[in-house]
Amino acid sequence: MKHLYLVFFLFICTLGFSQNAKGTADIEGFKLYPNPVPQGKVFIETALNAPKQILIFDVLGTQVLQTTILGRELNLSNLDKGVYILRVFEKNKVATRKLIIK
Repeated sequence: MKHLYLVFFLFICTLGFSQNAKGTADIEGFKLYPNPVPQGKVFIETALNAPKQILIFDVLGTQVLQTTILGRELNLSNLDKGVYILRVFEKNKVATRKLIIK
């Protein structure tokens, strides 16, 4: 039964995140690596390389991390292993990806 809730939640999140508000779009040149994350660090690259606001949600939709990064490196060593939803805001654009931590 838990798996059914998880699938339903991910479907709703994907549907909601894919319908961006007017004036927002996927960030140009967005790269997220490595994913899955093996060592607690992930790198986020964009064409502008401007400061980025990062939001991370667990599979239940609870926000587990909110931070701003100026460079490319994001430390995730304080998060448990699992599947997360990553939202990155840069200027007036947003990118949403699934993030797996091993």
